[in-house]
This record gives sequence, C-alpha cells and structure tokens, in this order.
Amino acid sequence: MRIAVVGVGHVGLVTAACMADLGHEVVGMDDDAAKIASLRVGSVPFYEPGLPELLRAGVDAGLVRFTDETADAVPGAQVVFICVGTPRREDGSPNLSYVQAAAASVATHATGPVVVAEKSTVPVRTGERIRQALRLEAQARGDDLGHEVVSNPEFLKEGTAVADTLRPDRVVVGADSAGAHAAMRALYEPLLERHPCPYVATDVRTAELIKHASNAFLATKISFINAVARICELAGADVHTVADAMGHDARIGRAFLNAGLGYGGSCFPKDVEAFVHIAAELGYDFGLLRETDRINREAKQWPLGQLRRLLWNVADKQIAVLGVAFKPGTDDVRDAPALDVIDAVIADGARVRLHDPVALDGVRDRYPDAVFCDKAEDALRDAHAVVVCTEWDEYRAIAPQRLAELLVYPVVVDARAVWDHDALVAAGLTVATVGRPTDAAAQS
Repeated sequence: MRIAVVGVGHVGLVTAACMADLGHEVVGMDDDAAKIASLRVGSVPFYEPGLPELLRAGVDAGLVRFTDETADAVPGAQVVFICVGTPRREDGSPNLSYVQAAAASVATHATGPVVVAEKSTVPVRTGERIRQALRLEAQARGDDLGHEVVSNPEFLKEGTAVADTLRPDRVVVGADSAGAHAAMRALYEPLLERHPCPYVATDVRTAELIKHASNAFLATKISFINAVARICELAGADVHTVADAMGHDARIGRAFLNAGLGYGGSCFPKDVEAFVHIAAELGYDFGLLRETDRINREAKQWPLGQLRRLLWNVADKQIAVLGVAFKPGTDDVRDAPALDVIDAVIADGARVRLHDPVALDGVRDRYPDAVFCDKAEDALRDAHAVVVCTEWDEYRAIAPQRLAELLVYPVVVDARAVWDHDALVAAGLTVATVGRPTDAAAQS
C-alpha cells in the first residue's frame, strides 16, 4: 500500500521505517526542513536502537523517502498517519492545533479517498474533530472525496520502539465503517502474518480511550509502588522484595513496579494530565489520576531530601548525577525526573557533575555551569555524593569499592536501585536506596 506519515518525530519515524519493513511504500513528511535534510542523508535525529539500520534498509530498497511538502507526500496515498505533537497547555489539556492543521493539509492535497489514521495520542472524540476539519476543507475546495478517519494508537516504548512496533502485544484499530476497517486490516496483514497477536477492531472513540487508559494505568502502577517505597523506608522494610512478591501474582505482574524517581518522558506526564482534563470535560473527577500525578512529583523530591539528611549542608558540595535521560535506552530528556533533581540541588547551592551515555547534549544549554563528563568515573571523581537518576547498565558495572575510591565523601543516593544496597554498605559507603530503610527505621 502507499502510505504517508505526517510528522516524523519519534513515533512518526518509527512508523515510517516499520511500514516500509512490512513492504509498504512510505513517504515521511515534516515541515522541519532541517530534519528532512538530515533524514535524507541517513541521519536519525534521536537515539533509538535499531532504527537507523531499519530506516537505511527501507531507503535502500526504495520504500521510504522524505519530504517537507504535504503536496509531495499525500497525493496517491491510501493511508495517511498523523503523527504530530500534542503538547500540554497550561491547564493540562492537549494542544490539538497541529492535528487540525495536518488534517486540513491532507484534505487539501489528497487526490482520492484517504484513510486518515490518528497515531498521535489524542483525547476521545478527536476523530470527530478531524472529520470536521476534513469536511470543512472539502467544502472550501468544492469537493468531497469521502475520507475516512480511524484511531490507531501506538504502544511503543522509547529504547525498544522498533521491536514494539514490529512485534506488538496487540494492534488496536478504531473505525466507524467497514471500509476503513478493511483498509487497516490489509495494512497490518503482513505484520500479523509474521507476528500473530490480538487485533482489536473497535470504534474510534473506544480506541482513543484505550491509549489514554493504558498509559494512565501504567503511570498509576509506578506511583503506587513509589508510595509503598516511602512506607518501606519508614517501617524498615524492602520495597524491592515487596514488589518481587507482588509480581508473582499473575493478576498484578512485576512490570512497572520498580520504585524510583517516578515516570517522565514525552508520554506519561502529558497523558495523565490530559486524561484528568478529558474526564473533567465529560463531567467526571478522576481523582485517582490527580493523586498519581502528586505522588510522581513527590518522588522526584526524594533525592534532595536524602542529600540534606546525609550531607547536612548541600551548598558548595559537588554532586555527581549519573543519568539525565528519562529512562535507559533513549536520549530523550523531556520531563526527565533527573532534571527536577538537578534543578533542586543547584537551587540548594551545589555544583553538579553530569554523565549520561547518550543524552548530555539535550541539557547542555539548560545547565551552562555544570561539568559535563564523558565517563561516569569522571563525574564521580572528587564528588561529595552521587545521585543515580537513570538505571543505565554501565552504572551497575561500577563496583562499590570503586565508588568508595572515587568519592570525596562516601555518600550514595541510589534513586533507581542500581547497586546492591548491602554491598554498598559493606564497602563502607553511606547509602540511601529508594525503598530501603533509613538509618532510624533500620535501628527501630
């Protein structure tokens, strides 16, 4: 099939590369001319394992090309994916102006009936607004080609986006006509032949809600275990053993029960706020999600509290921060919990030494006075304390004894439970591990 992808950010570019891998002919479109120029020479503008190789294969096979003109991408397309951003407004609602503009542009340049597929995460009933935008543009042009609108939410995770797209645990398609469902089923047939998985065919509104409900539930799971972590610290218990035991229950599962700094990135914070706003507009107070958000904000304050407890005065100390990306496997620093930690320790008068394997470029402008280190050991050397904010595997490889040798003060604030707590203590380090007893709780 002939596919157009409007917006080639993380979701759009992965979608384009994976659709080409399935044998479809894909044109990726973005109004960022610099991004398109970069993609044309094979440079992926963000870190995503496996994506550059997959994209290069699609380009070499003549199945993927890029343009900054909708008029070049849309004509002749059978399916157009809208993958533009939906940033938060100040009140927590999503800004859908880019979605509206994309829909109008599709209607302007389509030369035949098109299935317009929402890939961006949007509120329920956005499909109806897209239909309206398509209809208004058709009326202005004096034609009506009979475009269809479907919701086809993505469930990819940064760092494993290619595998999540080509080997998903489900495909969700919401459409309100048999023709639109038939087109999307044909689109995904090559994937389903390779990787049989549930294909959830539903209406547009239900599909839109599935995406927000999924992300909000996972965020709630994270906040729940972080609340339990606070109780464990106070009671003298170990949240990691609690989570392991909980995870043996098939009704609960172990995934997303890792206590730490909470959730970040481009999806969970935005989607939780958006779902609260959507519910309120529909007349329901989603108090559970408001508490999820509150606990998440609280989790990001934990490291500073521990630094104050262990160092007494943070001012004028050098603090090593390991990890700035919101999670391992990506260079994405949008809403990264590490940024809240860094901001807090700087506000307390500390100097920071930063390391991350791939994400430092994303924060250089934000922290002009920070020391940026190419190696983790360079960040640790002569620091008065270390805070681990992202659980990269290379940090796990640093031996506790080596930490003790590099740090001026033997203070470790392990906000991601990267190291074995008892091994750190045995090496003579003073340790705060998320979800483990504080000194007072351990002695009671």
